[in-house]
Amino acid sequence: MTSWNNPLKADSLPWLLEPDPVNPAIRYFALTDLLGRAADDPEVQEARAAIMATGPVPAILDAQHPDGYWVKPGGGYSPKYRSTIWQIIFLAELGADAGDERVQRGCEYVLEHSIAKNGAFSAYQKPVPSGAAPCLNGNLIWAMLRLGFRDDGRVQTALDWLARSITAERDFQYLKSGTCGPGFCCSANEWQPCAWGANKALKALLAIPAPERSPTIQHALDRGAEFLLSRDPAVADYPYTQRVSSTWFKLGFPLTYWSDVLETVQNLVDLGYSDDPRLANAIQFILDKQDAQGRWKLGNSLKGKMWSDIEQKGRPSKWVTLRALRMQQTFEFPL
Repeated sequence: MTSWNNPLKADSLPWLLEPDPVNPAIRYFALTDLLGRAADDPEVQEARAAIMATGPVPAILDAQHPDGYWVKPGGGYSPKYRSTIWQIIFLAELGADAGDERVQRGCEYVLEHSIAKNGAFSAYQKPVPSGAAPCLNGNLIWAMLRLGFRDDGRVQTALDWLARSITAERDFQYLKSGTCGPGFCCSANEWQPCAWGANKALKALLAIPAPERSPTIQHALDRGAEFLLSRDPAVADYPYTQRVSSTWFKLGFPLTYWSDVLETVQNLVDLGYSDDPRLANAIQFILDKQDAQGRWKLGNSLKGKMWSDIEQKGRPSKWVTLRALRMQQTFEFPL
């Protein structure tokens, strides 16, 4: 086993590397993210081609309307999780080929029909600023960056909106609904800072390489780290009116707008906090979730809600295991 596998009960990498027509992207990401194989490696190219041939990506693309949307025209947030906005997020998560004409058409449709006049992505059928939220914008901006739209002016404007919504720089205008205040405050979370939204926002901002981040983006990232580390991520008692959501502790894929302990740790690791003792409990929580074969179960899923089911809830999950192994590469174990 490679050195970063030391904390594992067993080596699950061969399981992730096996050809899998149901989830072909796993092999591609295991080769590139875990083994560091280059894009021109023959096995990587073969694995990438498989993503577009079998599994959930072609099922999603087969359901696309010729005009570029899914289910119905318009903003594309509803119905969950079969409408347009969600498919763009899923295609990015599942490793779809950014150069595919259908993928490009779907992205263009979202950019033309889901952005409000403030430059942010909106959840409403007719996009208005009150429909903007940190989770939605974080997810969609990350997806657009992943799918080749990084230099698109509309994406850059949304990225700037997201960063400024966190930092309150340059007279940012907040509304009573949607993003209602600085530092991830959201009306969906009773106007309190939302840790789910924080994780999605940080994921998008982290997709910009460090040397290219503006001072505003870096400030927003610092604010995000401060907020997520203000609580023990293993407890996840971030501001919430009723109770701590159980989804924090059910590691899943895809996450959509909710989050979990693993995503929190991954973001903080990517921000440079891998040696921070405040992460120790959360890291141990994640390690304790593995089974005797060094695999993690799917604790949360969208079974029956997507165009194609990903995995079976309660069973060993290649996607969650991939997520856990990505995180572990950064650490020098033992803790």
